[in-house]
Amino acid sequence: MGDILSQNEIDELLKALNTGEIDVNQMKTTTHEKKIREYDFRRPNKFAKEHLRTLNIIHEDYARYVTNFLTAYLRTLVHTEVISVEEISYHEFNNSISNPAILALVDFMPLGGYIILEINPNIIFAIVDRILGGKGLGVDKIRGFTEIELSIVERVVNQLLNLLKEPWENVIELKPRLDRIETNSQFAQIISPNEMVALITLDTKVGDVKGMLNICIPHLVLESVLSKLSTKYWFASIEKEITPQSKKNIEKKIEDTSIPIKVILGKAGISVGDFIELQKGDVIQLDTTVNSDLAIMIGNNHKFNGRPGVRKNRVSVKITDILRKEEDQDE
Repeated sequence: MGDILSQNEIDELLKALNTGEIDVNQMKTTTHEKKIREYDFRRPNKFAKEHLRTLNIIHEDYARYVTNFLTAYLRTLVHTEVISVEEISYHEFNNSISNPAILALVDFMPLGGYIILEINPNIIFAIVDRILGGKGLGVDKIRGFTEIELSIVERVVNQLLNLLKEPWENVIELKPRLDRIETNSQFAQIISPNEMVALITLDTKVGDVKGMLNICIPHLVLESVLSKLSTKYWFASIEKEITPQSKKNIEKKIEDTSIPIKVILGKAGISVGDFIELQKGDVIQLDTTVNSDLAIMIGNNHKFNGRPGVRKNRVSVKITDILRKEEDQDE
């Protein structure tokens, strides 16, 4: 609804019309002029902003799962995060891929159609190197992949696909299945070049090696569940009541978690020369006495104090004091 004019404004307007300062015909033309918005038929927008936001939320969860899995699997520091979710044509995505590449063609069951999981070769070489006992280094010059390397990659990709199930469970119960792995983008034509896709780009770092992990999901694949790809629906579906059974399951998982524990008998400082000349039977005097409490470490945190002893013919430590959080901060 337009603004309501005051009496003074009405008088001024009538005065301007009488003097000819304002043309009535010009006012009518301006009032009825329609706004025209450009539309590119070669790149039709099929994903709403709401859909892309929801895909971003889903794959932020997925990035955390990937980080946790690869960190434990490779036993090295891995970090993965979503840096963009955008709508582009499949032609643009396919042309941006350099060969050789790792392109996993995935049957996105029960949704009809395929998606592509593209992993940067630098990341792949670092993962393979780490699995085979190396330090997780990349390569100076990208080369083709051997059969052994592709076999290892296939195993890792299958694990990454299994991690997709949980982030997507509030939209659909996914059962993704790896169809094949291609190393040339020309053999990864899953849809028409002009079809629109959602491209989720994850920045991945394995040790000191950086690269991208791209997930290409065609609009045709998600068409049947687009109504569920809204943040309102998604957040409503994840608000589940916590049952006593779920609490027990969480407690059980926490109880079964392994944590390192160590006891520090004492500390001492010696010169490098004395260290080199140490022989079997030499005695190093520590900074603790026989009756001193020992520091019991949980991970790298000092949580308990204790006394050394023997129990059932085994060297043991008896906890004598529990350090609270406030005490840790005071230290």
